Amino acid sequence: MLRREVRLRREYLYRKAQEDRQRTIEDKKQKLKGALDENRLLPTEVRREALQLQKLLEYDDGGAEGVSSHMDDEYKWAGVEDPKVMVTTSRDPSSRLKMFAKEVKLMFPGAQRMNRGGHEIVSLVKASKANNVTDLVIVHETRGQPDGLVVCHLPFGPTAYFTLYNVVMRHDVPDIGTMSEAYPHLIFHNFTSRLGKRVRVPQALKILLMFSSTSAPSSTLLPTQVSNILKYLFPVPKEDSRRVITFANQDDFITFRHHTYKKTDHRNVELTEVGPRFDMKLYMIKLGTLENESTADVEWRHHGYTHTAKKRRFLSVQ
Repeated sequence: MLRREVRLRREYLYRKAQEDRQRTIEDKKQKLKGALDENRLLPTEVRREALQLQKLLEYDDGGAEGVSSHMDDEYKWAGVEDPKVMVTTSRDPSSRLKMFAKEVKLMFPGAQRMNRGGHEIVSLVKASKANNVTDLVIVHETRGQPDGLVVCHLPFGPTAYFTLYNVVMRHDVPDIGTMSEAYPHLIFHNFTSRLGKRVRVPQALKILLMFSSTSAPSSTLLPTQVSNILKYLFPVPKEDSRRVITFANQDDFITFRHHTYKKTDHRNVELTEVGPRFDMKLYMIKLGTLENESTADVEWRHHGYTHTAKKRRFLSVQ
């Protein structure tokens, strides 16, 4: 098992190292193609390699998607198999954090919850990898109030760190009812930045978006990194599922809402909130797992103490 993990890690790092070289070649090919199409002088940086690049262009077709990123391999099996999520807490959790961890566990179909006890992060990650866990979710608190969420994708990362605000648990809502265990449909609203490659909202949800309070245009786009980290915590839903989970971005605060719906007639849909509800703010993404977070590369970090930090929007362009 250890040899296999070392070999997979070495292959992953090799693909990551080759990415920059392939991207440089792809950029030169695009410059050469643009110069030939517009009948202008070749850029100086591609003149020496123009003949070799032109031969490579002959094998490109219109359906190519450019250079594949090493980040594509992190979720290459997503959707083929259902994710296996493990939920745990920080050390010495309060009773309120334990209740919140139970509710987070119910949010993800097929997830399991583990009491933290005296386990170290290294042993948690090793046990998760040994049991084919795809995502490790850790919730944190401050004085009994849940205020942190860490999502670690296994076996190679990435790891996303969120701050939680305005947490309202199901226990705080009277007569909330039972939580559905159906595979939920996902709605992502106002994720329009260039944080990653963009993916469209599924066609099956467009009708529901028209009736939802967090409605969005049918061409809503979401960046790969943030959306994949959240999206692939859930299995692929069935068409007749009546459960909906919404991630709505507003000023880089991601609002989480959980509903079930039913059709009252052929024109109207009735939404029922299931809970819990909270707001999330992403502040860091690392290209590694939790046991090596001190040495992992930081892919993105929110720098709050800058002159224009309050004006910037990272998850959307609005």
